[in-house]
Amino acid sequence: MIIVGHVLRRSVLWILLFCWLAFALGPYLWMFLTSVKPASELSTIPVHYLPQHWTFAAYAELFHTTPFLKYMTHSIIVAVVTALATLVLAVPAGFSLSRHRFRPKKIVLSALVASQFLPSILLVLALFPIMQSLGLLNRMIGLVLVYTGFVTPFTIWLVKGFVDGIPKEMDEAALVDGCSELKVIWYVLLPVLTPGLVAAAAYIIIFSWNEFLFALTFASKDSVATLPVGLNTFIGDYVTRWDLLTAGGVVSAIPILIFFTLVQRRLISGLTSGAVKS
Repeated sequence: MIIVGHVLRRSVLWILLFCWLAFALGPYLWMFLTSVKPASELSTIPVHYLPQHWTFAAYAELFHTTPFLKYMTHSIIVAVVTALATLVLAVPAGFSLSRHRFRPKKIVLSALVASQFLPSILLVLALFPIMQSLGLLNRMIGLVLVYTGFVTPFTIWLVKGFVDGIPKEMDEAALVDGCSELKVIWYVLLPVLTPGLVAAAAYIIIFSWNEFLFALTFASKDSVATLPVGLNTFIGDYVTRWDLLTAGGVVSAIPILIFFTLVQRRLISGLTSGAVKS
């Protein structure tokens, strides 16, 4: 009976895991299958779940007749610059909130959390006249500033948690040896914080890569449009180019997959490094 119960539990676990994988990966599989169907099969009834005739014509049209690569370049630039700018701001702030004691510290921490409760549409209404008056509409630097302002509070929280897990004796010893706090951060803490910073960078890059509302509002021109806005151009008033839309979705996922493949070890250790305080 014990063996039967063990086998039954493992079977249920595998079934639940399979269902979860089907739920998580099913849309991506369907997106890929749609992208390799010829246009004549996209509206057939009954639906053909597998392509009757495989074709990569949508990918050829995507690269040769649309500015898709320009959109991807814009997204890469915005995501990388946003990640760097946010980490430059968040690391010193997270260090200060972790190591220093001051009266309004709890108020600052509460404000960081509260800032995440505001709906994006309210921020758009508040930011639009500011961006317009500063001449930052339809400029990549404007979108970077908006993204940096939006993700910095949560990133500070992440960095603070990672710094809390590092013994204070490390930076205290460096201070005794004559290092300034900036040198402590740069020479002592950053090497230890690298996995945590990778986890924070992953959050920032995913947000910047997928975000649509801010990008559509503040950078809708082709000269600065990012991937979500660019893919939205394939949805028209009277027709939707499902072949181009799904092909673009598949290609858009490739840089993120490459990024996570390169940083997966540091990402896993970073996600767990702030969970236990030393």
